Amino acid sequence: MHAPINRIGLGAWQLGADWADLTDEQAAEILLTAQKEGIDFIDTADVYGAGLSESRIGVHMQKTGHRPFIATKLGRLHGYPDGYSKALFEQCCHDSMERLGLDVLDLVQLHCIPTDRLREGNVFDWLREIKKEGLIRDFGASVESTEEARLCLKQPGLASLQIIFNVLRPNPISEIFEECQSKGIKLIARLPLASGLLAGKFTSKSTFPESDHRQYNRNGEVFNVGETFAGLPFDVGVSLSEELGELFPQKGTMAQQSLRWILDHPAISVVIPGASRPEHVKSNNAANTLKPLGKRMHDELMIWSKNKSEPHIRGPR
Repeated sequence: MHAPINRIGLGAWQLGADWADLTDEQAAEILLTAQKEGIDFIDTADVYGAGLSESRIGVHMQKTGHRPFIATKLGRLHGYPDGYSKALFEQCCHDSMERLGLDVLDLVQLHCIPTDRLREGNVFDWLREIKKEGLIRDFGASVESTEEARLCLKQPGLASLQIIFNVLRPNPISEIFEECQSKGIKLIARLPLASGLLAGKFTSKSTFPESDHRQYNRNGEVFNVGETFAGLPFDVGVSLSEELGELFPQKGTMAQQSLRWILDHPAISVVIPGASRPEHVKSNNAANTLKPLGKRMHDELMIWSKNKSEPHIRGPR
């Protein structure tokens, strides 16, 4: 996996499902805005809308001729939790290639598959074979915890790790950053805004559509609780985001400062905030223009997170 030119990418979960329902026209406008903003890395998955996110990206590339780096994922739409095989992985790759309109996939990531499957290692053998066959250029894994990250780091040929990482959940810094850098493994930071908490606009009375995971999965009812609000109870997360807004410098929005905090870590190759409106894309990308927060601010935020946020995080980490 090559390092993107722009370290702000686009997470495309919302282009398929589980946030707010977007029309094809709205999705196209988001992708076109990302193109105009110089965003050259898009992260998607076959399970996002059962292929809808990939298909919309494929249509965009066909219409515009724009060719960003596409990172997709497999392992949740088909085969989960223990029905995996090399033949299934190959079929998933072919399906993603067809939806995206590509002859080869840039990066295929295991999509938060069970820890036992990572430990067994067969899934990595299959991906290595599929790479030799020319269906994929590189493979990586999206994981839920540092334990799973360490299992993946033992695997030869791993190009990338996608992790939950934001100022409310900074534990990967001390647990895996050094090893990833020493092995040349690219880190992709997802949930950088903790499902919108770090935009600083929610209140305890904020509501979400029934089809939005921030409504139906806020306590881990459907999938890992860490994927929603970074594992924090919603009311706690709102309160902490209000506190954090007082700590951050006042230049830029809270979302931009939260993204700047991540960009200040050189171990992170790309951060993938989602966007449900074009203006979100522009605002997120503007984090590149902010100055680094500085060591004093980082030290203060780490102490704050350890004392205030980490005790409330639920699920594996």
